[in-house]
Amino acid sequence: MELLLYLVLGAAAGVLAGLFGVGGGIIIVPVLVLSFTAQGFEPAVLTHLAVGTSLATIIFTSINSVIEHQRKGAVRWPVFAWMTLGILLGAGFGAATAAAIQGPLLQKIIGVFAILIAIQMAFELKPKASRTVPGKAGLTAAGGVIGWASAIFGIGGGSLTVPFLTWRSVPMQQAVATSSACGLPIALASALAFIWLGWDKPALPEWSLGFVYLPAMLGIAITSMFFARFGARLAHKLSPRLLKRLFALLLLAVGVNFLI
Repeated sequence: MELLLYLVLGAAAGVLAGLFGVGGGIIIVPVLVLSFTAQGFEPAVLTHLAVGTSLATIIFTSINSVIEHQRKGAVRWPVFAWMTLGILLGAGFGAATAAAIQGPLLQKIIGVFAILIAIQMAFELKPKASRTVPGKAGLTAAGGVIGWASAIFGIGGGSLTVPFLTWRSVPMQQAVATSSACGLPIALASALAFIWLGWDKPALPEWSLGFVYLPAMLGIAITSMFFARFGARLAHKLSPRLLKRLFALLLLAVGVNFLI
């Protein structure tokens, strides 16, 4: 039953990754928290375990999403390269920040973030394309902030990277594609940091690699890798307004649940 949950969760995360340029972590983390609670995992570590596992699965989602977007020639590789410099530093600091926060408080922080993203998606609140793409230093600084926040929330950074790139006059499809590419270094650096930070925690369940729960990671990765390509194809064919609003309702419910 748990494996079936992880497979379905991976499919949903994969579609979201390809369609919106998000890593699916904003859905994976809450579902894993509920699953780990039902399995009786220690409250002191289960939220960190959900965040770390989510980040590990995004590695697989991002690879396939990027391959599909690159076929369309939509990834802005120079932008990706300079943002990645900042991402690698920021992700390490973000993982350390998350590890220092107690589990229940971390859940509330993630809940607030989910509600904010729901509002942004429901009302399509986007910064106007009023500036050009920044230079190398600006991209590196932006990557640092996005990497730091992404590691705390267990996400691939798409909900932050896409608005930033559209504000900087990058066309939406290129912003989504480049965001998908940025999700890979975010997930890789953050997941490694969570493995290291949780390595010697005594309360972790069996089959954990630091703050990464391997059965959940593998189950989600199996289906997310396939469905990320499906989502990326849809991103180039559909107007995702209705899907965004439905997704926003789901996020709102998730956020409220975490807060109460």
